[in-house]
Amino acid sequence: MASVAGRYASALFEVATDGGKVAEVEADLAKFEALCGESADLTSLIRSPVIAADDQANALAAVLTKAGVSTITINFFKLLAKNRRLFVAADVVRGFRALAARARGEVTAEVIGAAPLSDQHVAELRNTLKASVGKDVTLVQKVDPSLLGGLIVKLGSRMIDSSLKTKLATMKLVLRGGI
Repeated sequence: MASVAGRYASALFEVATDGGKVAEVEADLAKFEALCGESADLTSLIRSPVIAADDQANALAAVLTKAGVSTITINFFKLLAKNRRLFVAADVVRGFRALAARARGEVTAEVIGAAPLSDQHVAELRNTLKASVGKDVTLVQKVDPSLLGGLIVKLGSRMIDSSLKTKLATMKLVLRGGI
């Protein structure tokens, strides 16, 4: 957590922990991410270096208030805007989630598939990973249709790639005599 985003995430986590509002702030950050995913204008507002810090803070505060975000989180984003650090907001969210998961004794695994996983597959994968690492596992799902099939699972520094795309690329190398 030595980066700028890491320091902000740590500070927000400490404030949320002291106030007993870690779950509330985590939910607020999920709302923020969803809002950014739905609105290109909001993303432009956050990333723009030409918009004045006060204007960014006021606009973002208005959007977050309307979305029902808590005062702690709104004040945090105002601070980011005032310090001209809104561009690291996505990294701060990831850092906060990692700190909250670590505090709960969880690990996070990123799962990339060609299509969204069914609830049954998510449960089976979560149980398999839990048995492997001995901790509760939170899955972050992403969809990449270019994989064609299979999954890529990233857990800490480990990556398991069972995607059809990778298998076909490996077969292509073998047939060419590259391996």
